[in-house]
Order: sequence, then structure tokens, then C-alpha cells
Amino acid sequence: MLLKTLGSAAGGAFPQWNCACRNCSSVRAGMFAGKPRSQAQLAVSGDGRTWFLLGASPDLRAQVESTPVLHPANGIRQSPIAGVVLASADLDHVLGLLLLRELQPLRAYATASIRRILREDNSTFHMLNRADPQVEWIDYKPRKPFALLSPTGEDSRLHIEAVSLGARYPSYVSSQRAAELVPGEASLGLIISHQGKSAGYFPAAPQIDEALLKMLDTLDLLFFDGTFWSDDELVRIQGSGQTAVQMGHVPVSSPDGSLHRLASLRKPRKIFVHVNNTNPMLDEAGPEFREVREAGWEVAEDGWQFEL
Repeated sequence: MLLKTLGSAAGGAFPQWNCACRNCSSVRAGMFAGKPRSQAQLAVSGDGRTWFLLGASPDLRAQVESTPVLHPANGIRQSPIAGVVLASADLDHVLGLLLLRELQPLRAYATASIRRILREDNSTFHMLNRADPQVEWIDYKPRKPFALLSPTGEDSRLHIEAVSLGARYPSYVSSQRAAELVPGEASLGLIISHQGKSAGYFPAAPQIDEALLKMLDTLDLLFFDGTFWSDDELVRIQGSGQTAVQMGHVPVSSPDGSLHRLASLRKPRKIFVHVNNTNPMLDEAGPEFREVREAGWEVAEDGWQFEL
């Protein structure tokens, strides 16, 4: 199994277009000991030829162009991308779908609740189904593994199991619609398995409980929510706003943070992903980055590839 981090930053990327925080200002000035990043996006393949996207980043077009294995190779319009697995309806994870509207057959895997939000409530996503064949929507349920198939039904030998992490839908979803949806289908982590190896993709984790800890320690590779270093990070920088936990993200630091809570994990290679532009661990010369590395974690960068 091959996995590629096409993007590794949280919403807005790094630097963020309207942000002048220390990190963003320094990286623009070329005085930052760290790297720019596009918005979080993972691609996975069982054979190195057919690829599936986990989420659909707004930066997807540029990410595809910078990744030769995703370039068309056979035919005029035949991308190696065979499908997309959606784990939430957050804009940062679905807007890239609209960039895949050029009539190539694809499979879109989503919970029924996420599918309803996109297909029934937003006419823009009708562009994905203006021809036949185009995008085939496949519903999945949490904790029920499913195989990833190509648009023609070929088995990739990749299997996905979705893990329910939260019950809150994005703020653009009306309260009336949210009341009709299944709470456990709002925000999910994804476990990808192939020939006895497994990887977890958890870019938005609102909490860490014992059941999740036990599950994560069975993985060979873990991409975990590294959005904010501290719970009050945005409040301190902006002077107002929500805390990390209120936004659905466990912070990295503090006794209740992921660095401490996941310290017992022994099996997986551990990588923080979906890192916000304000997070001080982006600074590779800073104490936060050193703390993360000394704890056995890595901070994801765009373009990394892993093989299991």
C-alpha cells in the first residue's frame, strides 16, 4: 500500500491568505525555519497505478499537478484517480470534488448524511452528475468495512473502516437539516487496510477515549489531528474566537492533548497532519517542534510518500 500526503495543512493552508501571524509573516519573508503547506489531502493506492483520495481538498488541482503518479497516462482524459472517500462535509474536505467534474467516471464514498448535504442541499454539486457515467455515489456506514472499487468494479484490495468521531455538522448545514441526519455520520476517521497492513487518517479528532487509543495502537501508520498546539491558540492570536476543542480538535499540548494522551502508542509510526498556520510546531527551530520529535512524532509535509 502506498500513501502520499498531497497536502498537510489545515484550512487556509500555510501561509493563510489573510493571516499575518508570526508564522505566516515569517515564511513569506523567507525567514522561517519551516515549509509552506497546502490543505490536507491524502492519496492511497494498492498497486501504484490506481489511486483513491481521502477527502477532496480545495488545493487539489495544484496537488495533482505536483504529483506525477496522478497525471493522466492512458487516453485523453484518464486520470489514475478512481474515487474519493469523504469523512466529513466540511468545506476544506469536499470543495475539491468540484475540481473533479470533467466527466471522468469516479466513485464517491460517503455516509448517507454527508451525501444528502452535498447532493440534496447544494445545487453546485449537481455538476458531478450532469452526465452518465460520471460520479457514482456509494453510501457507507461507520464500523462496517468496505472495499474500494474502480468505476468499472475492479477491486483495489484496499479496504476502509470509518470510525465515528463527532456528531457536529458544519455550520453551513441548517439546523433543520442537521436534525434529520445521523449524528454518528458527521465526522469520521478512516482506517485503510491492505494485505495485513493498516493506516489511520484522523485529521479532525474532537476527543481521545480509551476505545480510540486501543484502536490506534493496532495501526502501522497514523496520521493524526495536529491542527492546534494549544486549546486557546486562536483566541490568543486573534483576541477572540473559539478554542480548539470547541472547533472539534484536540490540541497537541497540555495533559489532555494528543502528545500526552497518545504517548502510550507503541506500534504505529505517528505523524501530525492538518496543521494550522498558527501552530508553533511548524517552526523547525522552535521548542515545540523539538518536543514533538523527541516524543517520536513527525510533522507531515506535502509530498511525503509511505509504503506499507
